[in-house]
Amino acid sequence: MQNRILAVVVSLSLAGGFLLCNCQSTDARAGSSGQKRKFKVRIERDVMMADDLMLKGKYADAADLYRQAAARNARNPYAAAGLGMALAKQFKLDAADEQLDKALNLDGGNPMAHVGKAIVAMNRLQSSSMTIIKQKDSMLKQAEEQCKLALNNDPNMPEAHYTLGMVYKEQLRLDDAANEFKQALRADPKYSDAFAGLGLVKLMQSSYAEAQENFKQAINFNSGNSTAHYGLGKAYMKQGMVDAAIKELNTAMYQNPKSAPIHLAMGEAYEIQGNNVAAIKEYQETIRLKPEIPDPYMHIADVRENRGDLELSISELRAGLELVTNNPDLRLRVADTCLKLEKLDDAIKEYTNVMNTDPKNAQAAKGLTRAYYLKSAKEASSAFFASNEYEQAQRMLDQAIALNPNDMELRLAAAKFRAMSGAPIDLAALGAPKTDGERVAYAEALLAQNKFGESREQMNIVLANANTAKQTFAVGDLALMIKDYDSAESAYKKGATFAGSEERAKRGAALVAKAKDQARQDLTLADDLARKRQLASAIDKYHAAIYENPRVSDARMGLAKTLERVSPPIPSELREACTQYRAFMSLEPDMPPKEKEKLLKRIASLEEKAYRLEQKAKQQKRGY
Repeated sequence: MQNRILAVVVSLSLAGGFLLCNCQSTDARAGSSGQKRKFKVRIERDVMMADDLMLKGKYADAADLYRQAAARNARNPYAAAGLGMALAKQFKLDAADEQLDKALNLDGGNPMAHVGKAIVAMNRLQSSSMTIIKQKDSMLKQAEEQCKLALNNDPNMPEAHYTLGMVYKEQLRLDDAANEFKQALRADPKYSDAFAGLGLVKLMQSSYAEAQENFKQAINFNSGNSTAHYGLGKAYMKQGMVDAAIKELNTAMYQNPKSAPIHLAMGEAYEIQGNNVAAIKEYQETIRLKPEIPDPYMHIADVRENRGDLELSISELRAGLELVTNNPDLRLRVADTCLKLEKLDDAIKEYTNVMNTDPKNAQAAKGLTRAYYLKSAKEASSAFFASNEYEQAQRMLDQAIALNPNDMELRLAAAKFRAMSGAPIDLAALGAPKTDGERVAYAEALLAQNKFGESREQMNIVLANANTAKQTFAVGDLALMIKDYDSAESAYKKGATFAGSEERAKRGAALVAKAKDQARQDLTLADDLARKRQLASAIDKYHAAIYENPRVSDARMGLAKTLERVSPPIPSELREACTQYRAFMSLEPDMPPKEKEKLLKRIASLEEKAYRLEQKAKQQKRGY
C-alpha cells in the first residue's frame, strides 16, 4: 500500500524496527493557498505488514496491526489512515470515519485518508435505509470530491483513480469511469480491482467479450476478487454460457455470501435453466439482503406469470411496493399485469400513478393508451370518448409526447387514440416503423382503424424477429392482450418449438381458444336476442363478442343491423353502424363486388340519415 499511497519518499533507511521518511504534504489548516509542509513520520513495520494484508484483502488482520501502530504513536497519520481504510472495507463506517478524521487532523493532505473518506461514503450507500438512499447524489458528490483531493496530492495513486471510477460508474458516467480505471492500471498494471471495475463498465456497455477478458485479468492477479468472479459470471450469462456463469457465481458467493447482486445474478441463471425453485430461493435471499431493489420482485413475478399465475404475480409485485413505495418500475409492472388480466381500471390507476410522478415515462403513456383502447372497445365507444377519462388520458399522452418528441411509439399511440374517437388519421405521415416496438404500436393503430390485414403484416414481422422462447411468448402474450388471436396462435405455435417450452405454449393456446369460445357464445346469444327484438340486450352482447374477438365478421354485421333497428334512430348509433359495416368489409376482403357496392350505398345512406337527424336536433335546440 505504501508504494501507492505516500506522496513523496525522499529517503528510506531501516533502523530500529521502523522506516524513517521525510514526507511532504498539503496542510488542510494552511488555508486555500495549499502551502506544503514537511514532517518526519516513522512508518513502522506493523504499518507495512498491515499494508500488505490490505492488498490481500485481509482487512481484519490489517486493522489489528494498524491499531497496534497507532497505539505506539498516536500522531502517526499513516497508521490512523490505514486503520480507517481497513475499517471502511469491513463496513465499520462510523469507526472508520473517526480514524480518517484523525489522520486528516494530523496530515490534512493525506491521500489515503481522503480515499478512505470516499470509500466510507460509497459504502454507506449500500444501506437499505431510505434516508441514505435519498441522499445518493449528494453522497456520490462527496466521494468524488474526496477522490479528487487525494489525486491533487498524489496524481498517480491507483486507489484514488479506482474509487473515483466507481463513483463515476454509480453516476452512470461510464466513459469517465473507464478512463479512471485505466489510469489506475497505468499506475499499477496488476491492480485486480481496477480490472474488475473496467469489466463492470464494459458489462454495462454490453461489450461482453471485453468485459470477460477484464474479469479474467482481475482473477489472474487476485483469485479472491469476488467482484471479478461475479462479473465474469454475468458476462458468461449474457453470452449464453449459463453453466460457466453458475460456476463463477458460486465462487463469488463463497467469497462474499452477503452480496445481493450475486444472489440476484444466480437467480437469473437458474431461471434461464428453468430451475424456478432455485431461482426463487435466490431472489428471496436478494430481497432479504437488499429489500429496496425492485429486480428480484419482478423476477419472481416473471416466474409466477410464466406458470400462468398472474394474480400471484401481482401479489408479489405489491409486496415489493410495500417496501419500495412508489417505485415506478414495480408500479409499471403491476399495471402491465393488470392489463393482461383485463383489470382495466386497476391498470389505468397504476399507469396514471406512474405518470403523475414521472410525466416523461413513455412506457406508462403507451400502457395507459392501450388500457383506454381496450376499455373503449369493451364499453360503448361514444360514451367513453365523451367522458372525463378520455380528456385526462389525452392530456397525459400529449404531455408525454412533448417530453419525448422523437418517440414514434408515442406518436402512434396518439394516432390510435384519435382513431378510436373517430377522427381521421394518416399513419403514412408518421413514417414507416423501424423497430419491433414501433411495429407493434403501428399494428395497434391499424387495428383501431379496423385495418386487420395490414395490422397482421406488422405483427408477422415482429414474430419473425423473435429468436428466443422468451421473445416469442412475449409477442404471443401481447397479441392475446390486444385480441389479435391469429398472431397469438402463431406465436404460441412457434414458442412450442423451443426446448422445454411445450407447457407454456399449451397454456397460451388454451387462453386463445377460451377467448374465441367466449366470443362465439356471446355472438350466439346476441343473435338470439336480436331475433326476439330485445335490441338493447342484443347490442350489449354484440359489443361483448366484438371485444372478445374483434375479427369475427358476423358479430360486426349483426351489431350494425341491430343498431339500424333502434327506434327512434339515434345519430351516434347510426354512425357506429357505419363503422361496423366498414369493419365487416375489411374482414371479408373477398366479398363479391355487387355486395360490396350495395353495402357502400347503405353506409352512405346511414351517414346522410345521421347528418339530417343531427341538423334537426340543432334546429330544435335553437327554437325553430
